[in-house]
Amino acid sequence: MQQDVIIIGGSFAGLSAAMQLVRGQRKVTVIDAGEPRNRFADQSHGFFGLDGASPLAIQQETYRQLLKYPTASIVEGKASAVEKSAAGFNVTLEDGSTLHSKKLILATGLRDELPNIPGLKERWGATVIHCPYCHGYEVRNQPLGVIASSVLSAHQAGMIPDWGPTTYFTQGLYEPDDEQRAFLMKRGVTIESTPVLEVLGRPPKISSVYLADGRTIYIAALFVAPKTHMSSPFAEQLGCEFEEGPLGLVIKTDDFQQTSVKGLFAAGDVSNPMQNATLASASGVMAGVGAHKSLMHD
Repeated sequence: MQQDVIIIGGSFAGLSAAMQLVRGQRKVTVIDAGEPRNRFADQSHGFFGLDGASPLAIQQETYRQLLKYPTASIVEGKASAVEKSAAGFNVTLEDGSTLHSKKLILATGLRDELPNIPGLKERWGATVIHCPYCHGYEVRNQPLGVIASSVLSAHQAGMIPDWGPTTYFTQGLYEPDDEQRAFLMKRGVTIESTPVLEVLGRPPKISSVYLADGRTIYIAALFVAPKTHMSSPFAEQLGCEFEEGPLGLVIKTDDFQQTSVKGLFAAGDVSNPMQNATLASASGVMAGVGAHKSLMHD
């Protein structure tokens, strides 16, 4: 049976898009592989009305609400192939079954690449974090560090003192220029040029960081901006245009989240240069509305 819209990705963006469409009485299937980008975090913060709830709990409650609508369906599985057809889009699942739709929304999220420093990965989402608005309050008023991973890291370091005393670890690669250095000093940031070689302590806690010159510095939490990558090849395979975001490429979309490919929409981190739960949900709403508008004009 052909759907009006298939949505690949069942987290904040994909489910927000689905809700708009089913309320417009459109047939929608959400395909969820169960691997959201936020799965490493125990709690989601700053999301309107749900501050502190776990991402999984938010998703499961949204599932329940969405499935009250008779035109909604959810497939718990992974899409393995997508192709554009004369009638819309064909999506093949890993079990070999194929779904068909007039429009397609990609809400597949991103994959984070952390610096290659032992001890970071196993603490990601707990005491190694990226967004201070999402997780900074939980580590507040303790010694905090920023490990430089790009030219934007000095800017990040300038933000963090609002949550706690901050050390900026340049890794010997991303030294601040004179203007940045003056700002960091004004903000009370300690600048450390000796590279961090390892994060110490029993995960998920941090006891200290070990430096290349043999010193250790007590740090309770580290902020790191990861490089981001598409978690799915579908946008590239379908011919989407991309643009450079602060941490990596994102899919280029218009104001209603339509990509450069007609009938194909993108939402969430995969299309948002700035990324958090609220922005993912908001772009999902716009993608749902955009897909509905597109269906009306067919």
